[in-house]
Amino acid sequence: MSWLPEDYVHPVYVPLPNTTLHLRPIREADAPRDYPAVMGSRERLWEIFGPAWAWPKETMTYEENRIDLLRHEKEIAAHQSFNYALLDKEETAIFGCVYIDPPERTGSDGEVSWWVVDDLVGGEVERALDALVPQWIAADWPFQQPRYLGRDITWQDWLALPRAQ
Repeated sequence: MSWLPEDYVHPVYVPLPNTTLHLRPIREADAPRDYPAVMGSRERLWEIFGPAWAWPKETMTYEENRIDLLRHEKEIAAHQSFNYALLDKEETAIFGCVYIDPPERTGSDGEVSWWVVDDLVGGEVERALDALVPQWIAADWPFQQPRYLGRDITWQDWLALPRAQ
């Protein structure tokens, strides 16, 4: 039994309005672009995701990141969870990610979180992504009660919720 309808087809390309950027499912081949994006913003990302996911560790190697992306790619293919990379038109750099996961905690049918690299925090791209994600989830995903981690609930409050069955 999947957390998504059996016939659900996930989006493979999502333009970020008013930018030249787009979202697409991340792949193992993205490691050369993903590793510098993650490690370049590691301290802030650890503050956001560290307590819940223990990620990204200070000592994470390129190879560990590549293996993590391979896991994400396989999970996407199996519709177990989704990681979308935020890329430029030529796909030469990753500027952030969006995660769409089955609920780990009670009270939702999908859990969504996202980030941008440090250089884009507080700017137009982050604002555009913040506006796009909830609209995109409502329009293109089959959730009745999505939860936006770190947005409509703090990570601390989320961690305090009972685990989903």
